[in-house]
Amino acid sequence: MFGDLLPAVLLALGVALGFMLAVALYTGELLRMARLLRSRDARSNARVTTSGAAPGLRELAGAINDELDRSAQSHVDALRHQQEFQRDLSALSHDIRTPLTGAKGYLQLAADDASDETLRHNLSAAASRIDATTELLDQLFAYTKSADPDLELDREPVALMPLVENILVGHYPDFEARGWEPSLDFVDPAVCVEGDREAISRIVENLVVNAIRHGAGAPSITQRMVEASQDATSTGGARAGASVALLIANPVANPDSIDAARLFDRFYQADTARGAGGSGLGLSVAANLAHAMGMTIDARIEGANLVVTLTARTVHEARG
Repeated sequence: MFGDLLPAVLLALGVALGFMLAVALYTGELLRMARLLRSRDARSNARVTTSGAAPGLRELAGAINDELDRSAQSHVDALRHQQEFQRDLSALSHDIRTPLTGAKGYLQLAADDASDETLRHNLSAAASRIDATTELLDQLFAYTKSADPDLELDREPVALMPLVENILVGHYPDFEARGWEPSLDFVDPAVCVEGDREAISRIVENLVVNAIRHGAGAPSITQRMVEASQDATSTGGARAGASVALLIANPVANPDSIDAARLFDRFYQADTARGAGGSGLGLSVAANLAHAMGMTIDARIEGANLVVTLTARTVHEARG
């Protein structure tokens, strides 16, 4: 009887022993990996390895190493981003110091000259440079705020046409000084988009200012409906599920010099168009705010025109 059970007992003991050895192997490998991860310097290139060929351990080690690689790359990207930001801030600080230095010089001239006409000229020039510095600081503050990952914006129906009209009216002196007459073409004047009213105003304001400052002719602002189901331009009014595209197009003097893919990069204009003024932050602010509201914004060159398109979902305005 016992002799008949002996093979079964030996088999059970072998299975149990094999199981215990496997558990010991897995436990040892896992503990070794854990010790490496705990003691590993974040700046180290040390990798997780496995000395056994047990099923799953190689895959686990590979997955851990992939995650370590992603973490290291994120660290490198963050450092590069910080270095670029510091370099760009250094360039911006030069732009801030220049008008302040000029303003100080004009104020000194005004203090030294008793002529009323010269005094008015110098004070006006000083005020102009102070205004330029204020604009730079305002754009830097706006960029910092728009780049905040925790930025919270209101969501409400915002009518686009009156918002755009008010911004254009506010820049009437700029258009008149250049002899420009901007055009406005809205397929559906009553269309509303969902977003933060102040943020949308800031986006359109920055796009219009960019067209005035860097354009070679009057901008044209066009609104078109984009059907969500067909992703095509429509000539009809707004319908449920549709999006609206706001296109701001203006002629530019040298379209070949514009890299449309980089147009929304921080300080892009600071590197390419210092003479035209501005901080190079306006379009970056516009892009950040658009993305924060789930909108899309892009730019392209069409012939001699720069075309910037803001696309947003349409909503029905709440009525009391």
